Amino acid sequence: MTGKRALGRIGRWGCGLMACAAIAGCASTPPPPPPPPVPNTTVYFYPTQGQSATQQDRDKYECNDWAVKQSGFDPSLPSVPPHLRGVASAGPPPGAGVATGAVAGAVVGAAVSRPWEAGQGALFGAVAGAVLGGIAESAAAEHAREEAAANASYARAAALEQQASNYRRAMSACLEARCYSVH
Repeated sequence: MTGKRALGRIGRWGCGLMACAAIAGCASTPPPPPPPPVPNTTVYFYPTQGQSATQQDRDKYECNDWAVKQSGFDPSLPSVPPHLRGVASAGPPPGAGVATGAVAGAVVGAAVSRPWEAGQGALFGAVAGAVLGGIAESAAAEHAREEAAANASYARAAALEQQASNYRRAMSACLEARCYSVH
């Protein structure tokens, strides 16, 4: 093999590997979704019949206890963080993108190479296709995980806000029954 022919082959392989490296370098991970906001459980109340500070504290404690039992929500307990919840997802099995990329790359590599270099073209195409398929599969899986985490986070935030609303309503009803003005 002549030096010029060998250099041409190395040049094609080198360009292909550089292209794969450049594409792989383009993949980046966006920041994780923000945690759900802490629901507002503040209830403002004022005595309307001259209740003492001690009586107000006792009423507040008893109404809080009753509101927690009625709503199933305790504002003093931390909620479960999103990363501790499991998420199920459907899709192709792991490695399907790599296999698909390798097969497609082998076919394209063999088709675009010279007839006497079809085997080498298929091999190079299979390697490049597997790399690109793996990158695409990894990016798709990461996107699916982020989307599932965001959806779970928003659903959890909505559920927490509904529970907090029920808590505030129960707390307000209890305090109003004990002759307080609630805002």
